[in-house]
Amino acid sequence: MKKTAHSFTIAILIVLVGCTASRTDRIVVEGNEPKNIILLIGDGMGLTQVSTTYYYQDEPSNFSRFKHIGLHENMPTSHKVTDSAAGATAFSAGVKTYNGAIGVDQDTVPVPTILEMVAAAGWSTGLIATSSIQHATPASFYAHTAQRSSYEEIARQLVYAPVNFIAGGGLEYFTDRDDNINYVDSLTHQGFDINEDALLGSLLDINHKYAYLLADDAMPKMQDGRGDFLPKATKMAIDHLSQDKDGFFLMIEGSQIDWGGHNNDADYVIQETLDFDKTIGVALDFAEKDQNTLVIVTADHETGGLSLSASTVFGQGDYSNITPTFSTGNHSAALIPVFAYGPGAEYFMGIYQNNAIFYKMLKAIKMDAPKSAKKK
Repeated sequence: MKKTAHSFTIAILIVLVGCTASRTDRIVVEGNEPKNIILLIGDGMGLTQVSTTYYYQDEPSNFSRFKHIGLHENMPTSHKVTDSAAGATAFSAGVKTYNGAIGVDQDTVPVPTILEMVAAAGWSTGLIATSSIQHATPASFYAHTAQRSSYEEIARQLVYAPVNFIAGGGLEYFTDRDDNINYVDSLTHQGFDINEDALLGSLLDINHKYAYLLADDAMPKMQDGRGDFLPKATKMAIDHLSQDKDGFFLMIEGSQIDWGGHNNDADYVIQETLDFDKTIGVALDFAEKDQNTLVIVTADHETGGLSLSASTVFGQGDYSNITPTFSTGNHSAALIPVFAYGPGAEYFMGIYQNNAIFYKMLKAIKMDAPKSAKKK
């Protein structure tokens, strides 16, 4: 009788746990090695920008689905406040470097990136941005130039980089060039299927490479009708790259959160951040089902010094309403949140330098850092 009662109690507990567990509570065993990495970078997205996803939409924020959260410090070697190039190179190559550097250290020496490293190990790779694909953040994962403004050289390097899926703007840097070379033809010669009109295709062939170059320079703003480009491109990339049984690395940038901050345009910031939040949901939905994917969400820096302030009415604080305010049209030096989900997520807790994210990703997949990457 005691045994029966004990078994009954255990059964009830199992049922209760099963009934109360939501999709965000699914068990991911810490210490396992992820097969895939999805790195999402909200350019210019500080904690306040993240907070807008809680106040300016009816849907729950996807940021609430993370249980492992940290902060990174992002000062470059040349200044006290980082730009996107130095910030992204810290993530991609593990080095602290100067503002403007793309995949090079502070002495302008090229350093291997995590995208190049995992590609050499057999992983498929992808890059998505709402800027041009040659802009500072995506460029830092595949190119090596002394200055971020070398867009034509960055485009040339992309042709020969080990990337399998590309989506974003930047067509003009392949076609309207000072050297008169049509690098779209070069992309085709390198095995890319090119689309300049729309995100078309269902299940893409893993034996093909795809480049969706949908704007001459940057993609349109959300305010100007970009629509679901970012979440849709993310879904397409994951569906494509996850066919590779060796694993995949995908970097997704919500580029224009930063531009809204520079413009001190609150609606611009909010709409871009909500789009990024929706995109995070796509990545997490896949990772929760797959259980072998590490998802990391962070930013290179904060832009605008955004604050969500209580409104002021007739000189008095109105705590029932929020007014977004900015303190600068430039970047700020704020610590930046890091959110992680999946095998290896525990490594991203705490406070650390931005280049530590590179080493944490390598640690999660049990890959040695290159000798040229010196942790500082």
